[in-house]
Amino acid sequence: MTEQNGARPQMPLGLARLGYSGVIQHLAAGDASSALSADELESRLIELGFVEGVRVEVLHEGIVGRDPIAVRVENVTIAVRRREAMAIIVA
Repeated sequence: MTEQNGARPQMPLGLARLGYSGVIQHLAAGDASSALSADELESRLIELGFVEGVRVEVLHEGIVGRDPIAVRVENVTIAVRRREAMAIIVA
């Protein structure tokens, strides 16, 4: 996790726990261990609404390994695998 100018620390959304709420800072698709290429993953996340400046909240976690997670992005609820959520940097 990194911290800039006393602001809230940045971390991958894939590490967030149930109830976490934050704002997307940027995407780092190359850092995720997805079956998709970095370009495909980034494109898919953007299409789903995971864009810089958008508020996200973790609403639900799967029973097995807390995967997948249900995330509210603006007013839409989306399920995403934790390994792919590692590409979404939030603070």
